[in-house]
Amino acid sequence: MAGKRKRLVLVAAVILVAGLGVAGYQRWRAPPDANHLTLYGNVDIRELYAAFYDSGRISQMLVQEGDAVHKGQLIATLEPGRFADALAAANAQATIQRQDLAALMAGSRPEQIAQAKAQMAALAVIYQNDAANFKRYAALAPHGAATIQQRDDAQAAYLNARQNYEAARQAYILAVKGPRAEDIAAAQAAYDAARANAALAAEEERDTQLYAPADGVVEERVQEPGDMTSPSAPVYVIALTNPLWVRAYVPEGDLGRIWLGMAAKISTDSYPGKLYRGWVGYISPTAEFTPKTVETPDLRAQLVYQLRVYACDAQGQLQLGMPATVTIDLTQPQMAAARGADVCGGRHDAGN
Repeated sequence: MAGKRKRLVLVAAVILVAGLGVAGYQRWRAPPDANHLTLYGNVDIRELYAAFYDSGRISQMLVQEGDAVHKGQLIATLEPGRFADALAAANAQATIQRQDLAALMAGSRPEQIAQAKAQMAALAVIYQNDAANFKRYAALAPHGAATIQQRDDAQAAYLNARQNYEAARQAYILAVKGPRAEDIAAAQAAYDAARANAALAAEEERDTQLYAPADGVVEERVQEPGDMTSPSAPVYVIALTNPLWVRAYVPEGDLGRIWLGMAAKISTDSYPGKLYRGWVGYISPTAEFTPKTVETPDLRAQLVYQLRVYACDAQGQLQLGMPATVTIDLTQPQMAAARGADVCGGRHDAGN
C-alpha cells in the first residue's frame, strides 16, 4: 500500500514537471508583443581631441581622467617665453612705424621751414656776389685788365653758386609743401602691416593656453608636462556628454513601424529598474549586415538599420559602451511621437 502511494506521488510529480515544461515552452514560443519593439545596443557618445593651436613644450596639465570640464575652462598651458618675446618685438616694430607715419602726417616743422629759408637766403647772397664778379672779369679780360684764368675761375664760382642756390630753393619749396601723399600712403601700409604682425603675435601668445572646446568628461590624458606638442598631437580626449544615445539595430521588417521622434524607454543592467527617457533621433538610410557585437545565429544573415535613441541622463549614469535595452511603444500616436524629442526639456542635436 505504501509503495503504491509512492508511485502515485511520483507520477503526479512527473505530470506537474511536464506541464510546467510545456507551459514554459509555449511561453517561450509565444509571439513577441506586437505593441512594443525591444532593441539591444550600447551607449555611444561623441569624442573630441583637444590640441594646442601652436607647437611648444607643455608647462601645465590642469585636469585628470574622469574630471568634468565645461566649455571655456583652462585645461593646459604651453611655456610662454618665446611667444612673449615675439609679441614684445612685434609691438616695438609697430610703435616705430606709427611714429614714422605720425611724423609724415604732421608735415614739416616750422623750424625746418625757417632753416631751409635761411639756407636759401645765404646761398642767394653768394650766388649774387659770384655773378657780379664773373660779370666784371668777363668785361676786363678782353682789354687785358684781367687774365683769362681769372675770368674762368669767376665763371666756375658763379655757376657753382647758382647750383647751390637752386638746390636750397628746391629744399625750401619741399619743406613748405611737406611729405608726398605717396610717402604717407607707404608709411600707412607699413604701420598696418606692423599692427597685423603684433596682433598675430598676441594671438599666438593666447594660443599657449588650451581651453575646453565643449562640456564633457576627460576620457584620456594623452600628454604630460614637459612633452613637446603640436596642433596634430591631441593633449586630451574629451567625451561629450550631450548628446548621448544608444546605438541599436532594427531589423528590416520592423523599420516601417518606427519613425523619427518616437518616445522610447532605456534600461541597463548596471541600474536594474531604472528607466531613462529617450527618443528616436536617427535612422540610417542604408542597410548593413548585423554587427558581430549583437548578432545571434538566426540574425547573422539579416539586414538591419542603425538606430540612435537619444537619452536623458541628468545624473550621468550612462557610460560609453554600456549595454542597454531600448523599448519603444508602437501604439503611440505619431503626433505625440513627434514631440518625443522634447522629453528632456529641449531637443538635442540628432544629426549624424
